[in-house]
Amino acid sequence: MNDFLFPTLEASRRTDLERLIRTIDDVFPVPTRYRSQLPRDVAGLSRSLTAARSDRDGGYLGKPAELSAYLRYFLPWNVFRLARLLPALQLDLKDGDALTDLGSGPLTVPIALWLARSDLRDKHLEFRCLDRTGKVLEAGAKLFSELSAASSGTWKIRAIRGTLGTRIDGPKAALVTAANVLNELFWDDRHPVAEQAERKAVFLSALARDDGKILVVEPGIPRSGEFVSALRGAFIDIGRNPEAPCPHAAACPLPGGHRGAKWCHFAFETDEAPESLHKLSALAGIPKERATLSFLLAGGLSVSEKPRNAAEAASPIAVRVISDAFTVGDYRYGRYGCCESGLALVSSDKRGIDAVTSGALIRAPRPGVSAPRDEKSGALIFRIDARKDSAPPVTSKMSPAVPPKASDAATPKITRKSASKSSASTRTPPKPGQRPPRRQR
Repeated sequence: MNDFLFPTLEASRRTDLERLIRTIDDVFPVPTRYRSQLPRDVAGLSRSLTAARSDRDGGYLGKPAELSAYLRYFLPWNVFRLARLLPALQLDLKDGDALTDLGSGPLTVPIALWLARSDLRDKHLEFRCLDRTGKVLEAGAKLFSELSAASSGTWKIRAIRGTLGTRIDGPKAALVTAANVLNELFWDDRHPVAEQAERKAVFLSALARDDGKILVVEPGIPRSGEFVSALRGAFIDIGRNPEAPCPHAAACPLPGGHRGAKWCHFAFETDEAPESLHKLSALAGIPKERATLSFLLAGGLSVSEKPRNAAEAASPIAVRVISDAFTVGDYRYGRYGCCESGLALVSSDKRGIDAVTSGALIRAPRPGVSAPRDEKSGALIFRIDARKDSAPPVTSKMSPAVPPKASDAATPKITRKSASKSSASTRTPPKPGQRPPRRQR
């Protein structure tokens, strides 16, 4: 299980991201007279991918202006998000393995893997990259060839033009990936989300080996979070338990599904993204202070889990920290998280809560049936024992919430006030899963 999901980028990875920007300009140069139009093209493409998506042409990335905007803005931002996530995932890829990437676009996932997972570069891997637009696949192949030119050529890229369901020859994949593509299918589908998720889970599972894994990454917005949660449940039903971000295979406490509902998504700062990308984003009127995503890594087919024995039942419970920090009373702060017992509220002083950022995994004593819960959200309360001499590590030991003294209220009352703005990791959040302010998107 991954103890932390979004480690900061190493210096070499930041250098590689800068090189990606330069390579895009070198391989697909834009004449000087057209460069001033690029921010408008980016803004227009952004609108067509969001508010005006119903008017979008299915082959929109085959058009020169849209392709140029996508390569210079959306590709680097998507690679940046994946580069923060992929180093933490246990993909277990070996020489000779095949990977199937659905909706590959300009080979976003292979490029992100190449940049973020240098440990895989010497492995002999075959990528079957499927997309409905030939030009964007060709563009991605050129970019990848240039980025990996100095390597020994151990990665084989096979571009396949087609839609989901197109026959993919070869052995089943050790890893199936679908990044920012399933939302294009479920967004306008009027069938119940659970029904759609069940169909997609069966389809994706059929592409993977029995011991293979499936990685789905979607934008960190409510609709996507709802679908990813439903997909998680469907994978569990067919025997593929979640490996990340979930620390358990119990019911999802953040399923979304209606206005104001909680949904699982993660957010992190974009300070490590290339400065030139920030500049283009600002000129296009869509600056990014933070990046968000919802994702799921499903494991191989497994037999039904055996009931816990006494020792396992007494073992610590794993809590995945999800939300930003917020105040929960005088001099204390909290973050929402997820555990097999349901929604969790991790609480500590400011120093302690800053040490367990979104994506961290914490192990805590297993709560009893009478463990205190947050009055507003119903979340189980866990209190971090912050050390006096140093901040707690990512995998901190925690104390179960102590029942209130006789002088206190019978039920711990959690009040939410604006957090101090002196720390970027401590900000006033919405309730877990509420739509974040626009500036955080």
